[in-house]
Amino acid sequence: MGMGIHRIDWRASTPCSQPWSPWCLFQVDRFLYHMRLSDETLLDIMARFQAEMQKGLGKDTNPTASVKMLPTFVRAIPDGSENGEFLSLDLGGSKFRVLKVQVSEEGKRNVQMESQFYPTPNEIIRGNGIELFEYVADCLADFMNTKGLKHKRLPLGLTFSFPCRQTKLEEGVLLSWTKKFKARGVQDTDVVSCLTRAMKRHKDINVDTLALVNDTVGTMMTCAYDDPYCEVGVIIGTGTNACYMEDMSNIDLVEGDEGRMCINTEWGAFGDDGALEDIRTEFDRELDLGSLNPGKQLFEKMISGLYLGELVRLILLKMAKAGLLFGGEKSSALHTKGKIETRHVAAMEKYKEGLANTREILTDLGLEPSEADCIAVQHVCTIVSFRSANLCAAALAAILTRLRENKKLVRLRTTVGMDGTLYKIHPQYPKRLHKVVRRLVPNCDVRFLLSESGSAKGAAMVTAVASRVQAQRKQIDKVLALFRLTQEQLVGVQDKMRAELEYGLKRDTHSLATVKMLPTYVCGMPDGTEKGKFLALDLGGTNFRVLLVKIRSGRRSVRMYNKIFAIPLEIMQGTGEELFDHIVQCIADFLDYMGLKGAQLPLGFTFSFPCRQASIDKGTLIGWTKGFKATDCEGEDVVDMLREAIKRRNEFDLDIVAVVNDTVGTMMTCGYEDPNCEIGLIAGTGSNLCYMEEMRNIELVEGDEGKMCINTEWGGFGDNGCIDNIRTQYDKEVDEGSLNPGKQRYEKMTSGMYLGEIVRQILIDLTKQGLLFRGQISERLRTRGIFETKFLSQIESFSRILQETVKELAPRCDVTFMLSEDGSGKGAALITAVAKRLQQAWKN
Repeated sequence: MGMGIHRIDWRASTPCSQPWSPWCLFQVDRFLYHMRLSDETLLDIMARFQAEMQKGLGKDTNPTASVKMLPTFVRAIPDGSENGEFLSLDLGGSKFRVLKVQVSEEGKRNVQMESQFYPTPNEIIRGNGIELFEYVADCLADFMNTKGLKHKRLPLGLTFSFPCRQTKLEEGVLLSWTKKFKARGVQDTDVVSCLTRAMKRHKDINVDTLALVNDTVGTMMTCAYDDPYCEVGVIIGTGTNACYMEDMSNIDLVEGDEGRMCINTEWGAFGDDGALEDIRTEFDRELDLGSLNPGKQLFEKMISGLYLGELVRLILLKMAKAGLLFGGEKSSALHTKGKIETRHVAAMEKYKEGLANTREILTDLGLEPSEADCIAVQHVCTIVSFRSANLCAAALAAILTRLRENKKLVRLRTTVGMDGTLYKIHPQYPKRLHKVVRRLVPNCDVRFLLSESGSAKGAAMVTAVASRVQAQRKQIDKVLALFRLTQEQLVGVQDKMRAELEYGLKRDTHSLATVKMLPTYVCGMPDGTEKGKFLALDLGGTNFRVLLVKIRSGRRSVRMYNKIFAIPLEIMQGTGEELFDHIVQCIADFLDYMGLKGAQLPLGFTFSFPCRQASIDKGTLIGWTKGFKATDCEGEDVVDMLREAIKRRNEFDLDIVAVVNDTVGTMMTCGYEDPNCEIGLIAGTGSNLCYMEEMRNIELVEGDEGKMCINTEWGGFGDNGCIDNIRTQYDKEVDEGSLNPGKQRYEKMTSGMYLGEIVRQILIDLTKQGLLFRGQISERLRTRGIFETKFLSQIESFSRILQETVKELAPRCDVTFMLSEDGSGKGAALITAVAKRLQQAWKN
């Protein structure tokens, strides 16, 4: 069954004492046939509007979209903690309003307002833009003077009910005037700057404009202060518009994927691209041609209070000309644009008094209506206003469906904040709108909440939220300033690191150096002649990897097969014998899996902990890092421990050719692809760097010819207190709670094992200060390790920062960063291959 007029018992609209004339209603129905919209048509309009929303949100499609879907940079609704005194301006309707809004202390959710209306004369709103904003500033100055606010510094929110493109909350470029406004020189300029310049003429007023707010957003925020479920705002007044909270991940026009932002749809322009031509009637086209902005805001012209009265006038005039009303008689008033206003339409539809009102209004227009004329005119009003409610309902249903789909809910519970003179003064409008919306979206439980105080209170609420966020941001920035290192501080770190590198290389100072500068006995890079099958082990974190690496000579081609095994915490922190037995068990499983149980294979062991090497196949563990605590290992040769474990197993024999730090493995992997690679850097669970050093500078090793790779083990930089000036209280808390307090201090400021924990400590401190999460620390946030480093990498690009800072601090070095795709396991195999090649060369 159709929607709209099909569902109304027209007799209920007329007093029982009046004769009912089905013939005159039939005549009107036939004359206005195209204004009757069925459910099927409304569902189609709803689908069209959904497509327009998607178009408006896309970066590539937005320029040609009629529904502009403007980001407002309103990211949060009130949380109840807002308080203070705020000013609000409301410019956009028939009157201009200035308010002082007092938001109560936390927890009371109480708002007190004082306001003053000022006229907006046509010569101001259609004159010069400078004069318009000077007038607004004069009104603000008058209000502040009257209220004794002249010398107070107050935050201000500007409700500006016209489409603006915003790049931040306190800035907005006017796209176009709508309604009756036509001030020159304002379009394509920032209206906040216009207002700020105008206010400078008044030396005795001091305000901070913190927010530019569309009136629809103001409505949503007003209602959200009373009902936290409110996430949509709709105005049906002089103009019409809607806003809602959209997921950031869907807004191509703004950077960032986290959280939500309010989108000002500017739905009044729906159909400006021709999408509603089959819905528009001859009366809509005539009204549009006579408007201030022909071809623009076509959806709004079928709906809003500025136009409904004029639509009714055009229909009555045409019906009179056709002899269907007033015996064919017309009056000069009926020929005059604007003589029927929306307030007249509302009065004519009023229950019980509607027909009497209709007679009085028509008589005032110089007409002599019969009883049947009055019934017919009232019916015209009903059809026009019902179509308005139907169209609004279809677009609103599209928004509600999008909200439900964004949240992946079967059923949505939400609140829509409503405002606007048409919605408020028309006796039938709200219930018609509500009924149609609920029929179009039966899977949404919608509460409609009337904004009692208007959008200006909402601007004050946006300002209050912005003020709260700004104050919080200042305090948060104060904390985060500890982590923002200046160029001078970074150069200081650079100089201290250089000094530690020198200490570590020299025989006399090596034992005192925190950066150990360990010789690796890796003296050559791959030259492309390496070939064969190699086994590689990779131990350095909670996972252990076993690899079979096949290297083809000359073609720089490597094929790898690998299996990952977990290292349980009780093994990581048990005995050394248990750890190496577990490693050998994993090797046995892998060889079995690959069908290589009896194969004699050269093996490279990537061991990502600081070792002192006397040769390429000997490595004495200096100390565990990254959560490992296995006993009886420190001071022991890990290659011997692995050999002993293989003997205990007594199933296979392997030729352990090289023990390799993972950083060295990374360098070798990249060096295989790019012979210029001479530095390896790992920023992972731990942090470390190796590089190729001239032998003549390495006092710990005999010989002056050629180069050797040095494993810096820079994670221990600062263990002597040399960088305490840049360590924060949070770094100290993380260090004190770690398995190795006082050790690996640089690593604890730079690596993946600790960054998430530093952030967790900051979040706890900021929450204690009441700056986050309303001061409530959840039990999960109290849990050590709950905030993982991967969360940081989802938010921030570390590699870009690393590369830019290196360029700044080493301007004479032209550095290429190359990502090691295959990790340090492949590097271990390559080192083993190089070592075998060099062994063979020495033998020959």
